[in-house]
Amino acid sequence: MVLEQQRQPLRLTELPEPSAGPGQVLLDVRACGVCRTDLHILDGELTEPKLPLTMGHQIVGVVRELGEGVERFAAGDRVGVPWLGWTCGECRYCRSGRENLCDRAGFTGYDLDGGYAEAAVADERYCFPIPDGCPDLQAAPLLCAGLIGYRALRLVGEAERIGFYGFGAAAHILCQVAVHEGRRVFAFTRGDDGETQAFARRLGAEWAGSSEEAPPEELDGAIVFAPVGALMTAALRVSAKGARVISAGIHMSDIPSFPYADLWGERTLGSVANLTRRDGEEFLDLAPRVPVRTEVEVYPLEEANRALDDLRAGRFRGAAVLRVSG
Repeated sequence: MVLEQQRQPLRLTELPEPSAGPGQVLLDVRACGVCRTDLHILDGELTEPKLPLTMGHQIVGVVRELGEGVERFAAGDRVGVPWLGWTCGECRYCRSGRENLCDRAGFTGYDLDGGYAEAAVADERYCFPIPDGCPDLQAAPLLCAGLIGYRALRLVGEAERIGFYGFGAAAHILCQVAVHEGRRVFAFTRGDDGETQAFARRLGAEWAGSSEEAPPEELDGAIVFAPVGALMTAALRVSAKGARVISAGIHMSDIPSFPYADLWGERTLGSVANLTRRDGEEFLDLAPRVPVRTEVEVYPLEEANRALDDLRAGRFRGAAVLRVSG
């Protein structure tokens, strides 16, 4: 499913079979998650994708072919491919273990063709083994919704009372992780969305309400998953001293001005950028031990446009996943 022009539907296309270059693996794609970042690309809010482009950066596949020099994987291995797909290894960020900030990074399904396809090529450095016992469809959302959410959770530090603003794919995974770690989750939804609030409570949130409401207690930290800048200041207003409010999105509307008094008291506004390989290794080790259960809405590959429309309209809870094969 190819994006030929932003703000236009994807088109089902026959492409030449890819092959693995040096350091790469060729994958037979089994499943690919559908992410809000894909919507930002499609809608032109992320403005510099390679075109034409095969989107998709939550890939679960089986290694078919090894490029020259590949040592981490063998044919038949099941692996996952995330958003961060390539880094230079040379800049000061890469050299200090912060490859998520690489100046020359390449991103899966944006700079590099992704997983809305039957086959995909990926850099072996940015492939992760998928845990045994985790089905393809349930594993796919872990590779962005889970990984980026996990990095955001680490950035809020040791917060006990944590707010999640927007309760979609990432929050429904991270709620389970946070509860497993002994944190208390407060879920905020758009308007009076009783179904989503009930969903959050079933996953362990002790309170769920509208993002316009104040929680019953001050928050020690918050993660804003929805791409709405005003939610950053809303979270700040209900946070305790020392709280960290983290944006987990790659795109967000402008953050409105706010009184300095809301920030004072060593409160912090911050953001997450991409992921590191350490994030991937830690999270995919942790997820089976929680265990994380992803709720997925499944679409065939050729219905990727419908999946994106349904995501935009909020027609499902949990995560959308394209079933490609298997």
